[in-house]
This record gives sequence, structure tokens and C-alpha cells, in this order.
Amino acid sequence: MSDRITSAFGATTTAREITASHDLNGVSAIVTGGASGIGVETARALAEAGAEVMLAVRNKAAGEATVADIEKTAPGKVSVGLIDLSDLASVAAFASAWADKPLDILINNAGVMACPQSYTAQDLEMQVGTNHFGHYLLSVLLARALMNAAQDGKQSRLVSLSSIGHRRSGINFDDMHYRTRPYDKWESYGQAKTANSLFAVGFNERFADLGINANAVMPGGIMTPLQRHLPREEMIAFGWMDEAGKLNDRFKSTEQGASTSVWAALGDELEGVGGLYLENCNQAVPWTAENPFEGVLPHALDPETAERLWAVSEETTGARV
Repeated sequence: MSDRITSAFGATTTAREITASHDLNGVSAIVTGGASGIGVETARALAEAGAEVMLAVRNKAAGEATVADIEKTAPGKVSVGLIDLSDLASVAAFASAWADKPLDILINNAGVMACPQSYTAQDLEMQVGTNHFGHYLLSVLLARALMNAAQDGKQSRLVSLSSIGHRRSGINFDDMHYRTRPYDKWESYGQAKTANSLFAVGFNERFADLGINANAVMPGGIMTPLQRHLPREEMIAFGWMDEAGKLNDRFKSTEQGASTSVWAALGDELEGVGGLYLENCNQAVPWTAENPFEGVLPHALDPETAERLWAVSEETTGARV
């Protein structure tokens, strides 16, 4: 990968270190899932650098509490918008409220991981329904707003959060929603995270020439409410923590976990560049069995699969471009 895009940052970089060299006054951003986990630190770093940030959240009280916290260091820069990504009608309502106001940065950060088998308001499997289809609809409906913010040759940015979990599964187009096959929570999560990466490929293909770049991000392992569905015993068995609850050294803080999302949104190295999978503030290297917790597998960036997923997404949501 002689042409691999890299930065001066790395795995231990914090989101604030990324924004330190940026004046974001006049910049607008939406962060889904901005009231918990790395979403909070993503929003905080952007707001402290001057951006006007909307937290797109399902829980209004949690969103307002996060706003109050961030406003201690970034007064007047953060607001709350209600969205339930597991309900396409809620997604459409959020996008309608934003309308075509210029939007410089959209960070599709929210997600659900390894939940029991369940279905969205539109009867889509919960993980792919929320993580992919909800964000697909939001992004397509806000595409005009993103285009309206692109000016003077500077492109807007869309950031789609994926995961090393993509290695667990590609897209099962024959039974994406587990209508007939047995449900496997980790396979389902892998499918959803592969979809998040492929979505960035498909979105960038369609909108790069219209002023928007899209990239996928692997934030790293961070202990957040994302693990709410996992019993402690399972996390110990995975080696994520020991019996005393001490986290594996691979885990990042939330501030570190937010850094690659913020770099994807701001990094000068990525101006005019899209359709990539990023981690540790660099373009990811190919996955290998020798280093199984980093890297990207070909199925998560395959352009033909991205096109097939886009067609399914258009049909599922009714949103076409």
C-alpha cells in the first residue's frame, strides 16, 4: 500500500488533539448517538473547536444532559434533535426538520451491538435495520444539506462507523433479516458493520463529484453502553477484561475512540478522498490472521457488493438518488 493515506496521529490520539489545529466556527455537524460513549467525545471535540453540533439521539433527557455537560466548555454550540434509527418514520421526520440547511459534517455514530433477536418498526432485523438502513435513509435525505455546505472546492464529509466486527460476516442477501436462518448475534453484528463500510463506498461513489466525501471508520475497542447486551462472563471469555474487571490493554478511552471519527471529518489528508476504511487515524491496512484485531477485509470495500447493497437499501427505504 505505497499510496496509503496516513497522518501524524495514531491509536492513542484523542479527539481534542485532532481538533487542536482547526477553527470550526461556521461549521455545522450532526452526530448520531451523540449522548453516550464516543459520540459524546466526538461532539465535545467538534463543539469546543467552534462547530455547531446537533446530537441526534433517541433519549431526549440523555441528550439534554450531554448538552449541559458540553456547554461547560463550549457554551451555545450544542443542540438536541430526536431520532430513532430503528424507525424509518422517525428518521424521515428528523431529516425533514433539518431540511436543506447547510451541513458540513454528518457522523453516523449510533449503533446497536449483539442484541437479542428483534425487529425494527418496519420489521427489519434490529442490527442491520438500525446500524445500516436507518443511517442510509438519514444520509440520503440529508444529502442536499451536505451538498449545500460544500463550497470553494472544500467538500462536506460523511463518516460511517464500522468495526473490526465486519470480519464476522459479509452481507447475506438471501436472508439479511434472519427470516429463515437461525439468528446469530455476532454474525448479525458483522453483517451490519460490513454494511456500514460498504455504505461509505456506495455513498462516495454517488456524491464525491457533488461535493461530499464518505469514509468508514473503525474506532477501536472502547467500553461504552454499546456493550449493554453483553453479559460480563462473555466479555471475560473474549479477553476484553479479566475477572477483576480490568480492561485489556487494547481498549481505548472514549476520547481516544472518538479520534478517528473526528480525523475522518476534518483531516486535511482526506480532502477529496473517500470510499476508504480508516482506523487509528490512518487508512487501514489489509486484515491478516496474524493481527486479527486490526485491518479491513476485502468484502467490506468491494464496489460490486456496495452497489448491490445500495439497490437493496433503495428498495427497503424507498429513498433513491
